Amino acid sequence: MTDIKKEQEREELHRAIWAIADELRGAVDGWDFKNYVLGTMFYRFISEDLTNYINQNEIEAGDADFDYAKMSDEDAEEAREGLIEEKGFFMLPSELFCNVCANAANDENLNERLERIFNNIEGSAKGSESEADFSGLFDDFDVNSNKLGSTVAKRNERLAKLLNGVKDMNLGDINDHSIDAFGDAYEYLMGMYASGAGKSGGEFFTPPEVSVLLTRLGTVGKKEINKAYDPACGSGSLLLKCAELLGRDAVRNGFYGQEINITTYNLCRINMFLHKIGFDKFDIACEDTLTNPQHWDEEPFELIVSNPPYSVKWVGDGDATLINDPRFAPAGVLAPKSKADMAFIMHS
Repeated sequence: MTDIKKEQEREELHRAIWAIADELRGAVDGWDFKNYVLGTMFYRFISEDLTNYINQNEIEAGDADFDYAKMSDEDAEEAREGLIEEKGFFMLPSELFCNVCANAANDENLNERLERIFNNIEGSAKGSESEADFSGLFDDFDVNSNKLGSTVAKRNERLAKLLNGVKDMNLGDINDHSIDAFGDAYEYLMGMYASGAGKSGGEFFTPPEVSVLLTRLGTVGKKEINKAYDPACGSGSLLLKCAELLGRDAVRNGFYGQEINITTYNLCRINMFLHKIGFDKFDIACEDTLTNPQHWDEEPFELIVSNPPYSVKWVGDGDATLINDPRFAPAGVLAPKSKADMAFIMHS
């Protein structure tokens, strides 16, 4: 019965995503639409996650009626430093998704408000342990893009519809860790658009069936591992399948990945948050793995899962120093320039 209910909720969620797509159809193409929906869902997620965290602490302290969303910005400021240390970021009550949504349809400065809020979220993490995890997360959510409309009024109208569409999604109780509606919506969007948007689908999203098989092969006989790593992590679907199959806590020391594409790198970090992986449990880097690997100090990894980019070129023997790289030196020869996938295998 529980499975039937979950399937019904999943179908309801997918219909809600299609409804937003219909509202924006003709203005934003599928691939860009995905960025806007995921960005808005991420904004809602961290708003609710932060509010719930604060409310729970206050309720446990004896204030049963406390609601952070109704608190004044001035009073909330006192908690900034502690919350950044604990959650990795900070948001004022006025910046929360629910409060911005409440007046979105009548807000003539909605685009500017959202831009300021996104900058504030990223800025709140600067100088803290979580800075790298939040920096540039909203770069692909351009509130001033002509793709949203030719005038500010049209852009704001579509932004309001986007916010309200995500507000109406049934994403379950954020306290219920058995519900992964945010993550499910992410996978649905990626599946919808990765292969049909003029992109290489595998660059952004490994199908769940492949992810499950790779993870099961890599964890035969194991109930927990120290760390999971993907040197060509894309949007993180393989890493997160490890969390799903083993359990988040069973990956003791976190999730590591590297991705060269900035848009996909941002998607991966958002995906980590949407799947409730804390900022202190993942380390995703944006660099060329083959020529500038970022996780030398983290090895060895107990599990490496990867869907490397096949049939792409790399610098190969165009960089004479690479033959001395400890990843490639034992072979005495570099992978051909047209076979970057072989270089990724040697890297792993």
